[in-house]
Amino acid sequence: MPSGMAQYREVGRLDELARLDSPVHRLDARAQVLTTMVFIIVVMSYSRYEVSGLMPLFLYPVALIAAGKLPGGVLLRKLAVVAPFAVFVGIFNPLLDRHVVATVGSFLVSGGWLSFASIMARFVLTVSAALILVSCTGIHRLCAGLERLGMPRVFAVQLLFLYRYFFVIGDEGLRMRRSVEIRSAGSALGFAVYRPLIGNLLLRAMDRAQRIYRAMVARGFDGEIRMLNRMTWGWRETGFVLGWAAFFLVARGWNLAEGIGAQLTGRGL
Repeated sequence: MPSGMAQYREVGRLDELARLDSPVHRLDARAQVLTTMVFIIVVMSYSRYEVSGLMPLFLYPVALIAAGKLPGGVLLRKLAVVAPFAVFVGIFNPLLDRHVVATVGSFLVSGGWLSFASIMARFVLTVSAALILVSCTGIHRLCAGLERLGMPRVFAVQLLFLYRYFFVIGDEGLRMRRSVEIRSAGSALGFAVYRPLIGNLLLRAMDRAQRIYRAMVARGFDGEIRMLNRMTWGWRETGFVLGWAAFFLVARGWNLAEGIGAQLTGRGL
Protein backbone atom coordinates (compact mmCIF):
# COMPACT_ATOMS: atom_id res chain seq x y z
CA MET A 1 0.00 0.00 0.00
CA PRO A 2 1.37 3.44 -0.84
CA SER A 3 2.50 5.46 2.11
CA GLY A 4 0.01 8.23 1.32
CA MET A 5 -2.91 5.81 1.39
CA ALA A 6 -1.66 4.26 4.63
CA GLN A 7 -1.40 7.66 6.33
CA TYR A 8 -4.85 8.62 5.05
CA ARG A 9 -6.46 5.49 6.43
CA GLU A 10 -4.61 5.95 9.71
CA VAL A 11 -6.61 9.15 10.29
CA GLY A 12 -9.87 7.19 10.43
CA ARG A 13 -8.45 4.54 12.72
CA LEU A 14 -9.79 6.27 15.84
CA ASP A 15 -13.36 5.91 14.57
CA GLU A 16 -12.71 2.21 14.01
CA LEU A 17 -11.46 1.86 17.58
CA ALA A 18 -14.69 3.48 18.80
CA ARG A 19 -16.57 0.37 17.60
CA LEU A 20 -14.83 -1.81 20.16
CA ASP A 21 -16.79 -3.14 23.11
CA SER A 22 -15.41 -2.38 26.57
CA PRO A 23 -16.61 -0.85 29.84
CA VAL A 24 -15.18 2.50 28.73
CA HIS A 25 -16.87 2.38 25.31
CA ARG A 26 -20.23 1.63 26.97
CA LEU A 27 -20.10 4.80 29.07
CA ASP A 28 -22.24 7.77 28.10
CA ALA A 29 -20.24 10.13 25.91
CA ARG A 30 -21.12 13.04 28.19
CA ALA A 31 -19.34 11.37 31.12
CA GLN A 32 -16.19 10.90 29.08
CA VAL A 33 -16.30 14.48 27.78
CA LEU A 34 -16.72 15.95 31.27
CA THR A 35 -13.95 13.80 32.73
CA THR A 36 -11.58 14.71 29.91
CA MET A 37 -12.34 18.41 30.34
CA VAL A 38 -11.63 18.26 34.08
CA PHE A 39 -8.44 16.31 33.40
CA ILE A 40 -7.14 18.83 30.85
CA ILE A 41 -7.99 21.79 33.13
CA VAL A 42 -6.12 20.19 36.03
CA VAL A 43 -3.10 19.34 33.86
CA MET A 44 -2.85 22.87 32.48
CA SER A 45 -3.14 24.41 35.95
CA TYR A 46 0.34 23.20 36.97
CA SER A 47 3.19 25.68 37.05
CA ARG A 48 5.84 25.67 34.35
CA TYR A 49 8.45 24.10 36.66
CA GLU A 50 6.17 21.32 37.90
CA VAL A 51 7.12 17.87 36.65
CA SER A 52 6.91 15.36 39.49
CA GLY A 53 3.38 16.46 40.36
CA LEU A 54 2.23 15.54 36.84
CA MET A 55 3.48 11.96 37.03
CA PRO A 56 0.50 10.47 38.97
CA LEU A 57 -1.86 11.86 36.31
CA PHE A 58 -0.42 9.40 33.79
CA LEU A 59 -2.54 6.81 35.60
CA TYR A 60 -5.64 8.17 33.82
CA PRO A 61 -4.62 7.54 30.18
CA VAL A 62 -2.90 4.27 31.09
CA ALA A 63 -6.00 3.00 32.92
CA LEU A 64 -8.33 3.97 30.07
CA ILE A 65 -6.09 2.38 27.45
CA ALA A 66 -6.10 -0.85 29.45
CA ALA A 67 -9.83 -0.80 30.25
CA GLY A 68 -10.78 0.27 26.73
CA LYS A 69 -8.57 -2.40 25.11
CA LEU A 70 -7.00 0.26 22.91
CA PRO A 71 -3.81 -0.49 20.95
CA GLY A 72 -1.13 1.66 22.54
CA GLY A 73 0.97 1.61 19.38
CA VAL A 74 -1.70 3.44 17.36
CA LEU A 75 -1.99 6.21 19.96
CA LEU A 76 1.80 6.51 20.24
CA ARG A 77 2.12 6.96 16.47
CA LYS A 78 -0.44 9.75 16.53
CA LEU A 79 1.35 11.39 19.44
CA ALA A 80 4.61 11.20 17.50
CA VAL A 81 3.04 13.00 14.52
CA VAL A 82 2.23 16.14 16.54
CA ALA A 83 5.12 15.89 19.02
CA PRO A 84 7.40 18.19 16.94
CA PHE A 85 5.02 21.10 17.61
CA ALA A 86 5.38 20.64 21.38
CA VAL A 87 9.15 20.25 21.02
CA PHE A 88 9.33 23.47 19.01
CA VAL A 89 7.39 25.35 21.72
CA GLY A 90 9.81 24.43 24.50
CA ILE A 91 13.11 23.64 22.80
CA PHE A 92 14.55 27.11 23.46
CA ASN A 93 13.64 27.14 27.16
CA PRO A 94 16.97 25.60 28.29
CA LEU A 95 18.81 28.37 26.44
CA LEU A 96 16.67 31.23 27.74
CA ASP A 97 16.27 30.10 31.36
CA ARG A 98 19.57 28.89 32.84
CA HIS A 99 18.71 29.61 36.46
CA VAL A 100 19.45 26.52 38.58
CA VAL A 101 16.31 25.41 40.42
CA ALA A 102 17.10 21.81 41.40
CA THR A 103 19.91 19.32 41.83
CA VAL A 104 19.88 15.63 40.93
CA GLY A 105 22.88 14.08 42.61
CA SER A 106 25.82 16.06 41.30
CA PHE A 107 23.90 17.45 38.33
CA LEU A 108 22.46 20.98 38.31
CA VAL A 109 19.07 21.32 36.64
CA SER A 110 18.14 24.69 35.20
CA GLY A 111 14.63 26.09 35.08
CA GLY A 112 14.65 25.86 31.29
CA TRP A 113 15.04 22.09 31.32
CA LEU A 114 12.32 21.72 33.95
CA SER A 115 9.91 23.89 31.99
CA PHE A 116 10.71 21.95 28.80
CA ALA A 117 10.03 18.65 30.58
CA SER A 118 6.80 20.09 31.98
CA ILE A 119 5.65 21.17 28.51
CA MET A 120 6.32 17.72 27.08
CA ALA A 121 4.59 15.97 30.01
CA ARG A 122 1.51 18.16 29.67
CA PHE A 123 1.51 17.66 25.91
CA VAL A 124 1.53 13.87 26.27
CA LEU A 125 -1.20 13.95 28.94
CA THR A 126 -3.61 16.30 27.17
CA VAL A 127 -3.21 14.94 23.64
CA SER A 128 -3.41 11.32 24.79
CA ALA A 129 -6.59 12.14 26.75
CA ALA A 130 -8.13 13.70 23.62
CA LEU A 131 -7.13 10.73 21.46
CA ILE A 132 -8.57 8.30 24.01
CA LEU A 133 -11.80 10.30 24.14
CA VAL A 134 -12.29 10.02 20.38
CA SER A 135 -11.19 6.37 20.37
CA CYS A 136 -13.75 5.43 23.02
CA THR A 137 -16.70 7.52 21.79
CA GLY A 138 -16.30 8.07 18.06
CA ILE A 139 -16.83 11.42 16.42
CA HIS A 140 -20.59 10.91 16.04
CA ARG A 141 -21.24 10.13 19.72
CA LEU A 142 -18.76 12.81 20.73
CA CYS A 143 -20.57 15.55 18.82
CA ALA A 144 -23.94 14.33 20.09
CA GLY A 145 -22.61 14.37 23.64
CA LEU A 146 -21.27 17.90 23.23
CA GLU A 147 -24.68 19.03 22.00
CA ARG A 148 -26.39 17.40 25.01
CA LEU A 149 -23.94 19.23 27.28
CA GLY A 150 -25.03 22.59 25.91
CA MET A 151 -22.90 23.23 22.83
CA PRO A 152 -25.00 25.01 20.18
CA ARG A 153 -26.28 22.52 17.67
CA VAL A 154 -24.81 24.39 14.73
CA PHE A 155 -21.32 24.10 16.23
CA ALA A 156 -21.73 20.40 17.01
CA VAL A 157 -22.96 19.66 13.48
CA GLN A 158 -20.16 21.70 11.93
CA LEU A 159 -17.60 19.81 13.99
CA LEU A 160 -19.06 16.52 12.77
CA PHE A 161 -19.09 17.70 9.15
CA LEU A 162 -15.55 19.05 9.43
CA TYR A 163 -14.34 15.57 10.33
CA ARG A 164 -16.50 13.76 7.78
CA TYR A 165 -15.67 16.04 4.86
CA PHE A 166 -11.99 15.66 5.54
CA PHE A 167 -12.38 12.19 4.05
CA VAL A 168 -14.32 13.61 1.11
CA ILE A 169 -11.38 15.86 0.26
CA GLY A 170 -8.98 13.00 0.95
CA ASP A 171 -10.79 10.69 -1.49
CA GLU A 172 -10.70 13.30 -4.23
CA GLY A 173 -7.04 14.03 -3.53
CA LEU A 174 -6.11 10.35 -3.75
CA ARG A 175 -7.94 9.98 -7.09
CA MET A 176 -6.12 12.98 -8.52
CA ARG A 177 -2.79 11.72 -7.18
CA ARG A 178 -3.25 8.36 -8.85
CA SER A 179 -4.16 10.06 -12.12
CA VAL A 180 -1.06 12.26 -11.99
CA GLU A 181 1.20 9.29 -11.17
CA ILE A 182 -0.20 7.29 -14.09
CA ARG A 183 0.20 10.15 -16.57
CA SER A 184 3.64 11.26 -15.38
CA ALA A 185 5.20 7.78 -15.67
CA GLY A 186 6.92 8.27 -12.31
CA SER A 187 8.73 11.51 -13.22
CA ALA A 188 8.88 14.35 -10.68
CA LEU A 189 6.39 17.19 -11.13
CA GLY A 190 7.03 20.83 -10.34
CA PHE A 191 4.94 23.25 -8.32
CA ALA A 192 3.49 24.71 -11.52
CA VAL A 193 1.70 21.40 -12.10
CA TYR A 194 0.30 21.10 -8.59
CA ARG A 195 -0.99 24.68 -8.48
CA PRO A 196 -4.01 24.08 -10.77
CA LEU A 197 -4.51 20.65 -9.20
CA ILE A 198 -5.16 22.25 -5.81
CA GLY A 199 -7.86 24.49 -7.29
CA ASN A 200 -9.39 21.55 -9.14
CA LEU A 201 -9.34 19.53 -5.92
CA LEU A 202 -11.32 22.23 -4.11
CA LEU A 203 -13.91 22.43 -6.89
CA ARG A 204 -14.34 18.65 -7.09
CA ALA A 205 -14.61 18.34 -3.31
CA MET A 206 -17.24 21.11 -3.17
CA ASP A 207 -19.23 19.47 -5.95
CA ARG A 208 -19.14 16.11 -4.19
CA ALA A 209 -20.09 17.74 -0.87
CA GLN A 210 -23.14 19.28 -2.53
CA ARG A 211 -24.21 15.87 -3.85
CA ILE A 212 -23.76 14.36 -0.39
CA TYR A 213 -25.77 17.15 1.22
CA ARG A 214 -28.64 16.75 -1.28
CA ALA A 215 -28.67 13.02 -0.56
CA MET A 216 -28.80 13.73 3.18
CA VAL A 217 -31.71 16.16 2.79
CA ALA A 218 -33.56 13.66 0.60
CA ARG A 219 -33.23 11.16 3.45
CA GLY A 220 -34.68 13.54 6.03
CA PHE A 221 -31.67 15.34 7.48
CA ASP A 222 -32.83 18.41 9.43
CA GLY A 223 -29.68 19.41 11.32
CA GLU A 224 -30.21 17.17 14.35
CA ILE A 225 -27.58 14.61 15.33
CA ARG A 226 -29.48 11.38 15.86
CA MET A 227 -28.17 8.28 17.61
CA LEU A 228 -29.15 4.66 17.09
CA ASN A 229 -28.73 4.05 20.80
CA ARG A 230 -30.19 6.62 23.17
CA MET A 231 -27.77 8.25 25.61
CA THR A 232 -28.46 7.29 29.22
CA TRP A 233 -26.76 8.57 32.35
CA GLY A 234 -26.57 6.06 35.20
CA TRP A 235 -24.61 5.27 38.33
CA ARG A 236 -21.62 4.10 36.26
CA GLU A 237 -21.28 7.49 34.60
CA THR A 238 -21.66 9.30 37.93
CA GLY A 239 -19.03 7.11 39.57
CA PHE A 240 -16.69 7.49 36.61
CA VAL A 241 -16.82 11.28 36.63
CA LEU A 242 -16.74 11.77 40.40
CA GLY A 243 -14.09 9.13 40.99
CA TRP A 244 -11.64 10.46 38.44
CA ALA A 245 -12.37 14.09 39.31
CA ALA A 246 -11.59 13.34 42.96
CA PHE A 247 -8.32 11.70 41.97
CA PHE A 248 -7.35 14.66 39.78
CA LEU A 249 -8.07 17.14 42.58
CA VAL A 250 -6.15 15.09 45.13
CA ALA A 251 -3.19 14.82 42.75
CA ARG A 252 -3.38 18.58 42.17
CA GLY A 253 -3.57 19.46 45.84
CA TRP A 254 -0.82 17.12 47.03
CA ASN A 255 2.31 16.02 45.23
CA LEU A 256 1.64 12.28 45.32
CA ALA A 257 4.89 11.42 43.56
CA GLU A 258 6.99 13.17 46.20
CA GLY A 259 4.90 11.69 49.01
CA ILE A 260 5.27 8.14 47.72
CA GLY A 261 8.99 8.70 47.14
CA ALA A 262 9.40 9.99 50.70
CA GLN A 263 7.62 6.93 52.08
CA LEU A 264 9.74 4.54 50.04
CA THR A 265 13.00 6.18 51.06
CA GLY A 266 11.96 6.45 54.72
CA ARG A 267 11.99 10.26 54.79
CA GLY A 268 8.27 10.37 55.43
CA LEU A 269 8.54 8.45 58.65
